[in-house]
Amino acid sequence: MTDEVPAGEILIVTGMSGAGRTTAANALEDLGWYVVDNLPPQMLRPLLELSELAGNALPRVAAVVDVRGGELFAALPEITRALRHGRTLRILFLDAADEVLVRRFESVRRPHPLQGDGTLVDGIRRERERLAPIRESADVIVDTSRDNIHQLATYIGDLFADDGAARHTVTVMSFGFKYGLPPDADLVADMRFLPNPFWNPDLKALTGEDDAVREEVLSHDNAREFIDAYAAALAPVLRGYQDENKRHSVVAVGCTGGKHRSVVTARELAQRLSGLPGVAVRLKHRDLGRE
Repeated sequence: MTDEVPAGEILIVTGMSGAGRTTAANALEDLGWYVVDNLPPQMLRPLLELSELAGNALPRVAAVVDVRGGELFAALPEITRALRHGRTLRILFLDAADEVLVRRFESVRRPHPLQGDGTLVDGIRRERERLAPIRESADVIVDTSRDNIHQLATYIGDLFADDGAARHTVTVMSFGFKYGLPPDADLVADMRFLPNPFWNPDLKALTGEDDAVREEVLSHDNAREFIDAYAAALAPVLRGYQDENKRHSVVAVGCTGGKHRSVVTARELAQRLSGLPGVAVRLKHRDLGRE
């Protein structure tokens, strides 16, 4: 690890059961984080103090905190609010759609930790209610509904790898409106005002990663004007995020299917934003390759 990583930095990993906490924890461990699983919230303060005393010996600590802690978990929102003052503490919240969580639990044939004598759906509902306050205060929310374990591990690696002097990481994500808005998006741009290359027989089977599609999309003055103006508008936003110590954001760029216009625009935006001071840029195409 580099000396630029702040001593005593702690990441709380929490979220819905079945949304990928274990995968995220393993990915963080692979990045060199010291990971503690199933930690009661009341142990966060001693852990943070230990990491600060250890300095470079424990530069990055991740604590998985979730409803397995039973009644102790209810104290998490209050404890995190108290610990945030003057300290480097972030919360990663992993989420997924209810129907996806049901499929995942059924595939492993395990009960939900809050299911009790009720159904699997009852357990998921109870957990959402308990997690609502901590979700609202999360620094990073990742929806894993469409991700397999390998995709999630890669995304966690992109988000939490050491970026040196970067104070803010922005993910520029292309998506298709017909598959729904990204639930973790901070800002959304709609590229459906541009002609759709899908209706061009020569371009239909290609994607925004192909030069022919890129040239077609950028051949329209509206496209270039929008990209230049939007990149310029995002600069003070990302600078403000740094001032407010917001470490991550998601800029979502959509078109109908997430295959042509949004992919080209997301790539162009990512290229422009990568030159901003203190900003690390990740590019993600959520729906590229979907039928």
